[in-house]
Amino acid sequence: MIRINLLPHRAEKRRARQLQFAILSGISFVVGLLVIGFVHVAIDSQISYQERRNEYLTQQIVILDKQIAEIKKLREQTESLLARKTVVENLQSTRSNVVHLLDQMLRILPDGVYLRSLKQTGDKISITGNAQSNARVSTLMRAIEDSKWLNSPTLVDIHASTTAGTRLNEFSLNFNLTKQETAVPSAPAKPAGSKDKGTP
Repeated sequence: MIRINLLPHRAEKRRARQLQFAILSGISFVVGLLVIGFVHVAIDSQISYQERRNEYLTQQIVILDKQIAEIKKLREQTESLLARKTVVENLQSTRSNVVHLLDQMLRILPDGVYLRSLKQTGDKISITGNAQSNARVSTLMRAIEDSKWLNSPTLVDIHASTTAGTRLNEFSLNFNLTKQETAVPSAPAKPAGSKDKGTP
């Protein structure tokens, strides 16, 4: 049996193309939505990952800040202890100097010279006193120059004054304290060919 299509074939083709276009458009729209959704999810995942990293870094920075504060505190304590150690070492190295200074002053102080004050600043010594004459002060300065523990005497001031009806010379004098190691005396060498007593 022969079938004859009486419908206009052009309109049928147009309708088929429109349907095909609509389907393709729908598919493209769905694919576009999927791509957009995937990109959005990927971006959100990256943002979330970066936020977690930022939070972790913030926590680590807080921990490091605490450690830095502790290190700074330990460093300050170390510097304080080193400063104390230096002071103690300086005191230990200079405590004998005061003994030598007083001993030397007792030894070299000439008759007719009386000290009123003695001040030490590091290795510099300042003294003030009264003397019966200028020659006594000169004698004291020569004794300081000859001492192995004292050196560089410098006369700051000297002037005449009267105390209790007695004419005296008031003077101010500076000199330096010499640091020396105390030498251990060695035993005297025996002359060649000598013998101990009782030796035949």
